Amino acid sequence: MIKITQDKEACIGCGACAAICPDNWEMIEGKSQPIKTELNEVGCNKEAASSCPVNCITIQE
Repeated sequence: MIKITQDKEACIGCGACAAICPDNWEMIEGKSQPIKTELNEVGCNKEAASSCPVNCITIQE
């Protein structure tokens, strides 16, 4: 099981994760958030996390 956590306070709302991985990231009120935090496959979420300029997305495999 893949777990995604995000430090919402650190998020600057740049939208990089939502642009790279729209299947699981969305922009709400100027900040991004994952649609699902537990997944069977990491998919594009790893790339979304590495694109974050403030490194507020953590993926645990």
